[in-house]
Amino acid sequence: MLTLENVSFEVQAEKGQKGIIRDLNLTIEDHKFVVITGPNGGGKSTLAKLIAGIEKPNSGRIIFDGTDITEMSITDRANMGISFAFQQPVRFKGVQVLDLIRLAAKENLSAVDACKYLSEVGLCAKDYINREVNASLSGGELKRIEIATVLARASKLSVFDEPEAGIDLWSFQNLIQVFDRMRQQTDGSILIISHQERILNIADEIVVIADGSITKQGPKDEILPEILGTASAVDACEKFYKEAR
Repeated sequence: MLTLENVSFEVQAEKGQKGIIRDLNLTIEDHKFVVITGPNGGGKSTLAKLIAGIEKPNSGRIIFDGTDITEMSITDRANMGISFAFQQPVRFKGVQVLDLIRLAAKENLSAVDACKYLSEVGLCAKDYINREVNASLSGGELKRIEIATVLARASKLSVFDEPEAGIDLWSFQNLIQVFDRMRQQTDGSILIISHQERILNIADEIVVIADGSITKQGPKDEILPEILGTASAVDACEKFYKEAR
């Protein structure tokens, strides 16, 4: 279980300190698929980076499985079972997909075993296992390979920051299927930052963040009708937040 207690994060701006996350409290229960959504600039991606350890809060505590991880490094958090997938996956020239999956699994997997993870994310393993993780791969391919590494890690908490960013519609449709399978099969929790309705629709719980604070949180069937209508999720979240104020 992940718990954020009174977490705040500020950055230096021209006119002094600017609050990005404001005294935020949040609990992610075990074995839950949670989607965090809200208007652009509301603090969603910053929150993901605070959980992963890329950023450190100015105040408050982050507790994971009963341990205070507030000051822990990214590596220490990863060793505890927290995985983080970037909006734009990193390319590694000279590193093969097989090497990447072995690193994630922390064992010298056979090519056959590594291929199982690629198959899980809808990639023909024989076409990718020996490919370099470089510019020859499309954004959608990189996203799915990154998810394969998350599966190989068998993380207790997998965090994805806007996984739909920069990929085509076909790749996005495949990602939805991958996340839906993860939701049904994983033993850990999944946390996704997104404003895409199809991702929101497979969540167990939705958290709405605006202006650095949680404005709504609850089961998908309760929250989704409140923030979605005929408009896009981003527009709906903007409208929802303005009305809530």
